[in-house]
Amino acid sequence: MAILKFVVDGMLGKLTRWLRMLGHDVEYFNLLDDNELIKVAKSEERVLLTRDVELYRKAATEGVKAFLIEGKNEGEMLAELAGKYNFNLEIDVSNSRCPKCNSRIRPVEKEEVAEEIPESTSKFYNDFWKCQKCGKIYWQGAHWKRINETLTQAKQVLKKD
Repeated sequence: MAILKFVVDGMLGKLTRWLRMLGHDVEYFNLLDDNELIKVAKSEERVLLTRDVELYRKAATEGVKAFLIEGKNEGEMLAELAGKYNFNLEIDVSNSRCPKCNSRIRPVEKEEVAEEIPESTSKFYNDFWKCQKCGKIYWQGAHWKRINETLTQAKQVLKKD
C-alpha cells in the first residue's frame, strides 16, 4: 500500500486518527492559520485536507494539492478519501501509526507492557502494540468492534458512489 502524506486542519482531528490507524502519515495542526497550513503542505509535499472552502480554494490557487472534505461523519469522510486516493479501508497494524502522535507502532510482548496496562486487559488480550515515540500502548479491545463498524460503513458508502 502506498503511504499517503496529509496535513489536516483543526476541524478534522478525529479523521486524523482514523487515517493514522490506516497507516497514513498525517500531520495535524489545530493552531496554525491558513497560510501556515499551506506552507506545511507545500514544503512537506502533503495533501491538505480541510472542510474550509476558503482554505481549500486558497491552497489550490497556490498550487498545493488539497481536498475538500464534505462527509458528515467519519465513515463518509473515509469513503470520500479512499475513493479519491484509492486506499484500502482495512487496518493493517503492521502499517498503522499512533493515532495520538503519528509515529510508527510496533508489536510488543505482553510481558513487556504488563505493568503499563490494566490487569483485566492483560487477562483477556494477548496482542499489543506500542508507539515508538510517545509510548502509548494499543490492543484490539472492545472498541475494535466500533472501529470495524465505521470502516464497514465507509466501504458501503464507497460502493454506492
